Formats: sequence, C-alpha cells, structure tokens
Amino acid sequence: MAEESAFFQELKAAQPFFVMAGPNVIQSEEHCLKMCRQIKAVTDSLGLKLVFKSSFDKANRTSAASFRGPGMEEGLRILKKVKDTFGVPIITDIHEAHQAEAVAQVADIIQIPAFLCRQTDLLVAAAKTGKVIQIKKGQFCAPSVMRNSADKCRAAGNPNVLVCERGTMFGYTDLIVDPRNFVAMRDAGCPVTADVTHALQQPAGRPLEGGGVASGGLRDMIPTIARTAVACGVDGLFMEVHDDPTTSPVDGPTQWPLRHLRKLLVELLAIARATRGKEELTLDLSPVGEDFDPEAEL
Repeated sequence: MAEESAFFQELKAAQPFFVMAGPNVIQSEEHCLKMCRQIKAVTDSLGLKLVFKSSFDKANRTSAASFRGPGMEEGLRILKKVKDTFGVPIITDIHEAHQAEAVAQVADIIQIPAFLCRQTDLLVAAAKTGKVIQIKKGQFCAPSVMRNSADKCRAAGNPNVLVCERGTMFGYTDLIVDPRNFVAMRDAGCPVTADVTHALQQPAGRPLEGGGVASGGLRDMIPTIARTAVACGVDGLFMEVHDDPTTSPVDGPTQWPLRHLRKLLVELLAIARATRGKEELTLDLSPVGEDFDPEAEL
C-alpha cells in the first residue's frame, strides 16, 4: 500500500477540526468565487483549515426536472479557477467510475455520495487516483459498514480515506443522527467527519404545487447537529453554505446562511476546545471500595 499523502496527514493533524464548506452545487463561476472568498475569510480569521466544496453534477435528484449543475467539464473548469485564485484544496463528488481520473486533475478530495458508498467499482476507481477519498455513510447503513467501504479503497492501494456520518433513515421522510456513530465509525481506522447539513434533510418531505415532492430540511437544527459532532470529537466538519439559501436551486432548506457562518464556527471551536471527545475512555468496572474519592477522579 502507498504511503499517506502529505495533504491527508495535514487533514489528520488539523486542530481542533478542518472544515469542508461551500454551496451545494455550482451555480456560476462568479458565485463560486464569491462564496470561496468569503468563506475563506471566515476560516482564515479563526485559524481553521478550509477545503472548498461544490458539486458539478447532482445526479441523485428527487425529480428529473431538478437543477443538476453545469456538468463535469464546465464544473471542473470553475473549481480549478477557484482553486488557483484562492489556493484552497477542493472536494467534489463523483457518481460514475469513469469520472474519477478527470476529477482527480482538480479535486484534492474525491467524495463518494451516501447512496453509492458500497459501489465497489466506484470506490476502487476513486482510490486508484491516489487522492483523498471521503466516503459518506449511506442513510441505509450501519456504521460498521464503513470499515468495509474504507477497506475497498485501501485494498486498491490508497490509505487516504475519510468516512463521513450524514444521518440514518427514520421512516420515509426524515433522518436521525445517532451520536454513537461518530465513535463507532472510528472502527474504520480512518478520520471521521460529519455532514451537518445533509443530516437535516427530509427526503421527499416537501409537497410541490401541482403534484410531486422535493426534499425539505431543518436548517435551524444545523447548529444542534454540529455541536453534537464536535463534542464527540470528529476530525472534520462538512457543511453546505450559501449566501442566500432560499434562492438556491438545490437543497436550499439544508444550507447554512453565509452571514451566520462565523458565529457558528466560533461556538464550535469553543466546544471543541472544552471537550475530550477525541480521547478514548476506558472504564474500570471493578467494585468501588470504601476509600473511593470521587474528587480524585476529576
């Protein structure tokens, strides 16, 4: 197996966590440049490592009429412009194995969407690029499954793997985030990240006028999930951020408003610095003797 890349080691060493943030989908070159400039100003001011995120194609849409993005060729051109302009690493997702090589020419992290987390050919193609691979846990998967997905990448010779929690199906139109997963997913043997925006989706939960449905979401609950993830000691936060979520053509209900980004990150930094969530806690279950001093345990 190859050695871990310098970039992967940089992500692992980021304290107290690194941030992957940006608009859900590429709307235009101008919008991407604006978003990256302003998000980077926030993360730089707080000393946080930023990886800029946006998608060139949202292939998994509730409706065939939904906006998908500019496509791979134009989308990668825009992401490269963002990368070159601001000197930031890029994360974007792929949906088919043939996309891996082209995307690897621009992206520093190739993301495997949650619905595709068990697709062996896709995982192997992404891994063979040598890039960092972020695998989102499927909404239908137990956290233990992520070791198998990560192992597929490692077996292809790539040790640079992240696993990402993004909620679990709870009925037909809701997700829940089980805080135990942030710890259980460490069994995959790689850094654990949290998608704190998609975790608040309500799949097919928003009826449309004239019939049909679209995904809804609980934007106001994003801080709750983010606080929980940070308190549990995740290595990175993934969050979709938009300057005007109500006008976003994709997943507006689960994008965090840019104007509130700094305030949220300041709070999360305070939580991360106070918690011991990254430490393993070993419990002594032997009987407590008469000489037990509870204050000595603090």
